[in-house]
Amino acid sequence: MENNMFLEFLASLQRLFVGYIPAAVLGSFIGYFIAMNSMVYQLFRRIFQIPHSIPPIALLPITLLVFRESEAAAIVIIFLGTLWTVIINTAIGLRHFHRQNKNFRVAIFHIFHALKVGIWVAWFTVIATEMLIGPKGLGFVLWDSYKNGNIDSIIETILYIGIIGFLLDQLLDFAASILSQMVSDNKKSS
Repeated sequence: MENNMFLEFLASLQRLFVGYIPAAVLGSFIGYFIAMNSMVYQLFRRIFQIPHSIPPIALLPITLLVFRESEAAAIVIIFLGTLWTVIINTAIGLRHFHRQNKNFRVAIFHIFHALKVGIWVAWFTVIATEMLIGPKGLGFVLWDSYKNGNIDSIIETILYIGIIGFLLDQLLDFAASILSQMVSDNKKSS
């Protein structure tokens, strides 16, 4: 069972990173450009709130109709859910950066906050998508365990999901801390 759970874990992480990484990169760049001009920021912050207000999992029926393949549909909704979240939070963070005398530590904090919120949305979407369309991943194992009345497997899978979410969060905190220290050290040596 443990070997099987490891494969399910890998399937979930693969889905997560294939959807999350391009959305995080693109969302960070778009958020950066939106934040550069206050008029553009005010306009696009509101425009992007519209798609951001739609729970990503609600897009699953449309993506299944369009892509006709569950894996592609899942990755697209993970990408979209992450994209809007990262755009909005990066833009907000970089506006704070401009207001606070271009303090790079503030910018790093806000950009990584955007990435963390994005990964939470992406991880939630991965698990929910797998529960609905399967046929692999931790979400599928969780739902399959429920249908089979296997409470031990339900609890074990929930623990794995929580631990992975926690580790992803901590990884981004660690990266932000290192980057923030590098910026801080550079300011002192100037």
